[in-house]
Amino acid sequence: QVQLVESGGGSAQAGGSLRLSCTISGYTGSKNFMAWFRQAPGKEREGVAVIYTGGTSTYYAGPVKGRFTISQDNAKKTVYLQMDSLKPEDTAMYYCAADSGGSWLSLEKEKYYYWGQGTQVTVSS
Repeated sequence: QVQLVESGGGSAQAGGSLRLSCTISGYTGSKNFMAWFRQAPGKEREGVAVIYTGGTSTYYAGPVKGRFTISQDNAKKTVYLQMDSLKPEDTAMYYCAADSGGSWLSLEKEKYYYWGQGTQVTVSS
């Protein structure tokens, strides 16, 4: 069975940095996409960044573009989200997702088949 395990969440001051990791196991599909989503209390889950596991293509949501960087280590089956210049509005539960069914660089949550349990990120001002 497919499992995604996130780590690296925690607390940071505004302007600080955190790095999230997501390791996938049990996945036997072909090259696909892995993405990060986040959900703040009372809000919809929103896409943050996505990466094509078969190459280097990435896409970022507007609020994080230029501050967050998604990357991967295929040998470790791990995707990272480097978050710099953090803002209080980045506070949310962050989720890793995998396999968008081939939808190219999608940040639509409905497209993704597999999800992690989430890791909390809290940014204080």
